Parts: sequence; structure tokens; C-alpha cells
Amino acid sequence: MIDMKWLVRDKSFYQKLFLLALPMAGQSILTYAVTLADNIMVGQVSDLALSGVYMANQWMTMLSQFIHGFMTAALVIATQYWGKKDTDSIKTILAITAKFAALTGLIFFAAAWFFPVRLMGLYTNDPSVAQEAARYIRIVAWSYLFYVVTELLMSAMKSVETVGIALYTSISTLIINVALNYLLIFGHLGFPAMGVRGAAVATLAARMVETGIMLYYCKFRDHKLGLKLSDLGRHSPVLLKDYIRYGIPIFAGAAVWGINMTGQGAIVGRLGQSAISAISISNNMFQIVSVGVYGVSSAAAIVIGKTVGSGDYEKVKSYAKTLQLVFVGMGLGTAVLMLLSRYVVPVLYPNIEPETSAYVYQLLLVLSVMVIGTAYQMSSLTGIVRAGGWTHFVFVNDTIFVCLVVLPLGYLTAFVWHMPVWVVFAALKCDQILKCFVALVTVNRFKWIKNITR
Repeated sequence: MIDMKWLVRDKSFYQKLFLLALPMAGQSILTYAVTLADNIMVGQVSDLALSGVYMANQWMTMLSQFIHGFMTAALVIATQYWGKKDTDSIKTILAITAKFAALTGLIFFAAAWFFPVRLMGLYTNDPSVAQEAARYIRIVAWSYLFYVVTELLMSAMKSVETVGIALYTSISTLIINVALNYLLIFGHLGFPAMGVRGAAVATLAARMVETGIMLYYCKFRDHKLGLKLSDLGRHSPVLLKDYIRYGIPIFAGAAVWGINMTGQGAIVGRLGQSAISAISISNNMFQIVSVGVYGVSSAAAIVIGKTVGSGDYEKVKSYAKTLQLVFVGMGLGTAVLMLLSRYVVPVLYPNIEPETSAYVYQLLLVLSVMVIGTAYQMSSLTGIVRAGGWTHFVFVNDTIFVCLVVLPLGYLTAFVWHMPVWVVFAALKCDQILKCFVALVTVNRFKWIKNITR
């Protein structure tokens, strides 16, 4: 039962929340729009091309989980230091993060560049899909290096509540990516028709421009942190210890989620080309429609982290109560949009096979239910619990659900019970509903409030 006296009545709280959420949601929708543009344009080539690009992007998804883990660990600590206006400690935390992220990006790049076919064989047993995916990933692997730099700089700005630059950067990325897709995939205006390789070149070029914009902004326009190249040399054994102590559960959680995505990709990759294409389309529609959920969750993490760092714990509790209602409202609104999105698919993908189209309709219905759970549990656990300092809980919770529920149930429904594609898909997403019960209890006990600054 929500205690009404703890609901926030200060209008500035809501203004702050949504002023943070809107640009981050906008940045997310533009980031996902880049993937959607690839998806739509490649889908006009063939279902094989669409399946190949989807499977190749599973490796990028895994990389993004690891990088997200490093950046989240940095944000959890840095936003609390921002509550104390300690920018020197924030710079040191970012320098530590840069080293971990750079090493990870290099490892993922090397695997994709040197062993593309073997790597894609982990995700699909269809040789034609693996070969198509390998053609794409060997080029797009270079974009991983630029992606790591961009994410680090965007996280640096978010930690001090500068969120608008990520939106403007993503607008540039989308324009460049779509324009080059048009030229290079289909061979317009005298350019060669490169198919999936054209999509990869377009993505790489867009990532390079994205990184350039962020470097320029942080060097010449930012006045809060004043980052310099020499800041990468910063080091503090004490802050490194804190970063590892509070970051290990987040890193481990990212690894578990990466394993989850890899496992799901391996299951999906063995359901046939139509199923792969349908899941690719459905997931892209979900990402676009649910950006508001992720924007509010990210904004909540900044607000909660900063408030915990300031030491006003009663205000933290009041914010947490109110945010839960916001999350539920976002979930219900997004579910409606998810249902309506099925009318958009035939317009965006006019050339897909009838079987693929039928699968998409079923999967969007599943996601319309699951997104309500995502909006509440994901936002509560990462936007409140983890941001409040209790970083290990989300890792433990995710590990239990991934290892004991999601992957076993997905395997059983797909390969033992031979259930329809939509049932397998629902099994792989069922944790989004089940975690809601865990989130409800955990958030409202307030054990997660921990000031981790020094």
C-alpha cells in the first residue's frame, strides 16, 4: 500500500525527472532508430540478409552489455560524488572505467575480426545465415572501438546531469547512417550495391562521426568536468577499490545478461529464418516503443544517486515511492503503443514473407504484456535499488532468473516440447513479469540506501 504522505508534491522533482528523461529517451530512440533503419533497409534485400544482420548484432548486444556494466558502475559512484560536487573523484572514476572498457572493446573487436564465421556459428546452425552475418560483422567490428569511446564520454556527461548532447549526437548518427544505407545497400547515385556490407560501412561511418562530436563537446563546450586527455592517467587505489567493490556485482550482472542474450540468440538462431527475422523485427519495434521507459529509468538513477550522495535519506524514500507509480504508468502507456505497433509493421516491412508476418503479429502481442513488467521491475531495480548503492542485489536476482528460469524454460519449450515460436519467445521474456514481485518487496524495504562516497 502506497503511503500518501511519502508521495512527492514538489513540482520541481517532476520537472527535473522529465527534463533528464526526455533527452535520454530521445537519444535512445535515435540510437534504436539507427538499428531499425538497418533492419528495414536490409529487410528489403532478403530475409536471409535480415537474419544475418540480426545474428551479427547479437555480438554487439553482448559487448554493449559489458560496456553498459562498466558505465553503470561509474554512474552509480559518480552521481553520488556529483551530489557532493566532487569533480576530481568523478574524473578518476572515469579514468578507471576507460581502462576496463577499452580492454573489453579490443577483445570483442579481435574476435569479430579474426574469427567471424566461427563466432556466428555459436548463434546459428544455418551456414547461409552464418556466412551472411560474417560478411557484416567483419566490417562493423571496427565500430566497436568508437562505440566504447562514445559511451564513456556520454556517461561522463550524464554523471553531471548534462544529457542533451547525447540527443544531438544521435540525431547526427541517424542522418548519416540512413543516408549511407540508402547509397551503399542498394547502390544509388553511382555507389556500388554492397548489400549487408553496405549497411556495415554505414554503421561504422556513423559511429566515427558520433565519437568525433562527443570529443569536440567534452573538449571545448563542457564546463562542468573540463575533461582533458591527461585525465585518463588519473589513478587512485582507494577509488579503484571502491569501483571494484561496488562495480563487480554490476560487471557480473552485465556478464550474466550477456550470457542470457547469447543463450537466447542461440535458441532463436535454431528456429529457422522466418522466426529469426520475426524476432528481429519485433525486438526493434519494442526498442523504439519502449524508449520512454528506459529514459525515465535512467533519469531516476541520476536523481536517486545524487540524492543519496547528498545524505537526505527521507527524500530518497519519498522519491522511490513516487517513482514506482511513474514506472507503472509508463508501462501501461507503452503496452498500448506496443499493441498499436502491429499496424506499422506492414508499412515498414512490405516485402517480408507471410510466415514471418504472422510470427511478428504474435510476438508483438507477447511484448505488449511483458513491457508492463519491464517498465516496473527494470526501472525499480536499476533506477532505484542499484542507483541507491545496493549494487549486488540486481546481479543476484538476474543470475537466478537467467540460470534457473529463462534459459532452461526457453530450451525446453523450443527443443524438448517443440512449442510454437510465440511460446518460446514468451518463455524467454517471462522474467519481466516474475521480477515484479521481487522488485515490489525490495524497493519498499529501503535496505538499498547506501552512501558509497568517501
